[in-house]
Amino acid sequence: MKIIGVYSIKGGVGKTSSTVNLAYLAAAGGHRTLVWDLDPQGAASYYFRVKPKIKGGGRALLRGKRPLDDVIKGTDFELLDLLPSDFSYRNMDILLEGEKKKPTGQLRRLLRPLVGEYDYVLFDCPPSISLMSENIFRAADALLVPLIPSTLSARTLTQLLGFLAKQDGVGALKVLPFFSMVDAERSLHTDTIARLCAEHPEILAARIPLAAEVERMGLHRMPLPAYAPSNAASAAYRALWGEVERAV
Repeated sequence: MKIIGVYSIKGGVGKTSSTVNLAYLAAAGGHRTLVWDLDPQGAASYYFRVKPKIKGGGRALLRGKRPLDDVIKGTDFELLDLLPSDFSYRNMDILLEGEKKKPTGQLRRLLRPLVGEYDYVLFDCPPSISLMSENIFRAADALLVPLIPSTLSARTLTQLLGFLAKQDGVGALKVLPFFSMVDAERSLHTDTIARLCAEHPEILAARIPLAAEVERMGLHRMPLPAYAPSNAASAAYRALWGEVERAV
């Protein structure tokens, strides 16, 4: 079972849309796939038409009162399941701090019973660096990091890499940045992409365009390749998933 966190310190960079579309492509390729919506806003749950609610909330999961199997929901797509968000996740750092044993290893512990049931687990991660983030870093095999081609977004990548370099237990974690919301007609975007690719050769080649059809996912409430497979953004997501699948 490979675990991929779709993560950014910064919000509004296309994290949830990437999680939803890549999970769909993984399942469409025959892989048993689970999305865990860790963001209390519940956008990924909304896209999959699942109510963002877990009885007992995050506390029940952490204390073993509700195993993950009990709260996983099926989606409209074969081989693709969802562990929905819950608004209690906004307090997850407080709940994690209350765990006396390995507060940074709780997500890994919770996922252990699912080994063998899924080929891929994708986390839709909340923005920020927090105790929840540290759990994600230790549970994941790879972090997929969307970057808008801008100075501030590039700075978040530097911050993330600097933070990870100081952490124990994340040495095997692969960081896979990629460009999201790219406007190829803007010189700022093309110049920034060229500069960052020279500075960070680990950046993946696929580039997700700034496209109205991606924004319409909220209207369709389903992954983009499911309802617009010939769209240019769908092709970009397929290229991105191909790179991720080879890298993880």
